[in-house]
Amino acid sequence: MARKHTPRGAGSVVVLEHVSRVLKDNRLNDPHVRKLAIWLPPGYDGGRQRRFPVLYDFAGFTGSGLAHLNWKPFSENLVERAARLIHEKKMPPVILVMPDCYTALGGNQYINSSAIGRYADYLTREIVPFVDAEFRTLAAREHRGCFGKSSGGYGALVHGMKYPATWGAVADHSGDAYFDFVYRSDWPNTLNELAKYRQPRRQAGVYRTAGPAAEAALARGHDDGRVQRFLDAVWKKTKISRAEGHALMNVCMAATYDPQPRAPLGFRLPFNAQTGELIGANWKRWLANDPIHMVSRYAAALRSLRGLYVDCGWRDQYHIHYGCRILARRLSAAGIAHRYEEFDDDHSDIDYRMDLSLPYLARALRG
Repeated sequence: MARKHTPRGAGSVVVLEHVSRVLKDNRLNDPHVRKLAIWLPPGYDGGRQRRFPVLYDFAGFTGSGLAHLNWKPFSENLVERAARLIHEKKMPPVILVMPDCYTALGGNQYINSSAIGRYADYLTREIVPFVDAEFRTLAAREHRGCFGKSSGGYGALVHGMKYPATWGAVADHSGDAYFDFVYRSDWPNTLNELAKYRQPRRQAGVYRTAGPAAEAALARGHDDGRVQRFLDAVWKKTKISRAEGHALMNVCMAATYDPQPRAPLGFRLPFNAQTGELIGANWKRWLANDPIHMVSRYAAALRSLRGLYVDCGWRDQYHIHYGCRILARRLSAAGIAHRYEEFDDDHSDIDYRMDLSLPYLARALRG
C-alpha cells in the first residue's frame, strides 16, 4: 500500500502547556500540567481576521491526543489526514485540538469521576475557553465538535448528551455501548487476573473464606487489597500482558462509572472479587452511564446537535457493533437525526473512517 502524499502548506502544529485547576490534587496523583497540541489549518496565518470551526480529538483508552501526531506506516496521522482532506476539498478548514487525558489507569471515559479526575470539566471548563482565547476560533457551540474512537467515541457521544452548550456536533467511532454485552462478559477474566494478587495466596486443596467484615466489604464491591497490589505490579512494569491490559481497562471503568470516596480505592467493583457474584446496585450505576440507556434522558440535547455520526465495524472483537445497532435504533425511535454506518472491519486500526467523519463534522460546523 502506498503512503498517501501530504500536500505542501499542510498547516502547522502548536504545542502549549496548560496548568489545570480542575485536575489538581486528583486522587491518582496524575499531573495537572499537561501538553496541549493544536493544529492550525492552511490559511490560518494568511487571513488575520478569519476564524475557524474547531474539532476536539478524544483519544481512545491507553492513548493521548499528542500520540495522534506520530508518524504512521501505510497511513496518515490525524493532521496529515485533515490536511489531505482539506487539500482535496472534501472538507472546509478547521482547527484540531488534541488534549492529553491519559491517567495512571490507562485513560478515562471523558466524564467526571472523584476516583480519576474531572475530565469532563477539564475539557469543557478549561481547555475549550483556553483554546478560544488563544486562537481564532468560531467560539460558539454551533462551530465546535468532538470526535473519537472506542473510549474516545464514547466520550464524544456522552459529551454531546451532557454538554450541548459546548458541543454542536459529535462523531463516535466504535464507542462503548451495551455494557451488559460488552463489559460484563469480560469480568470473569479480570477477576481471575486480580486473584493472582489475593492474600493469603490460595494453596492446593484449601479454600479459605475471609472474615465477616472482609466478606461484607467484598459483597459491596470493595477491594480487599488485590486490586491495589495488581495496580502496584502493573505500574512497575515496562510491558504488560494482554490479560493485564484488559484487567486494567475494567478497573478503570469501575473507577469511572462507580466512584465512591469512602471505598478503599475510591471506587467499587461491580462483582464480588472472591465469589464472582454480580453486585446489582453497583452494576446499576454502570448501566446509568451506558449510552443505549441514556438516549431517552438526553433526547433534547441530542436533537439540538447539528451533526451526530456513529459507525462501527461489524466484526468488532469487543462486540461493540451490537451496542451501536441498539443505539442507532433508539436514536431513530426518539426522532434524533443521525448518520449510522457499519463497515467490514474490526475494532483496530480504523482511522481511515475519519475520511468520512471529519468532513461530516466540518460541514456541519462551518460558519
